[in-house]
Amino acid sequence: MKKRYAMVCSSNQNRSMEAHSLLKRQGFDVSSYGTGAHVKLPGPSLREPNVYDFGTPYKLMLDDLRRKDPELYKRNGILPMLKRNSSVKTAPQRWQDNAGDGAFDVVFTFEEKVFDMVIEDLNNREHVLMKSVLIINLEVKDNHEEAAVGARLALELCQEIEAIESWEESIDDILAAFEKQHRRKLLYSVSFY
Repeated sequence: MKKRYAMVCSSNQNRSMEAHSLLKRQGFDVSSYGTGAHVKLPGPSLREPNVYDFGTPYKLMLDDLRRKDPELYKRNGILPMLKRNSSVKTAPQRWQDNAGDGAFDVVFTFEEKVFDMVIEDLNNREHVLMKSVLIINLEVKDNHEEAAVGARLALELCQEIEAIESWEESIDDILAAFEKQHRRKLLYSVSFY
């Protein structure tokens, strides 16, 4: 049975999209989201981020940043990232607005704050289906190199989860073995749709 996966970070730009791109290429049924109020990308300084609304096409962001300072955004990896993102889907989506996308079997987050927001959102939804969903947090620094590592680790875990009939019975063992092998602490929880 093929499971549905969601990859979630703050702005649906780097970590969730790197994982979405990799899992999609490997044939997984995967979507991605952000939990922030807005989409934020680095700007010329820490105090001057580029802020967009969720739903703004990646292509528009790419054109906007090319207009503002093509050298800066090429050098810091933002332009290639946006190009990759636009090849995966049209625009960043907000987790809290995704109820119409249907239920997921497994949700990966890449930051504890995002993990907490996903759980809070799921707990506040109407539990019509009473279908369980596994939420796993794999802490990943928000930079291009770590996002690539995080995506490969998420893929590895998804492959293990996909290989079992019912994750409910063996997830503790799978996650414990993963933590030991990769020396990374995972948070996980179960919620319902």
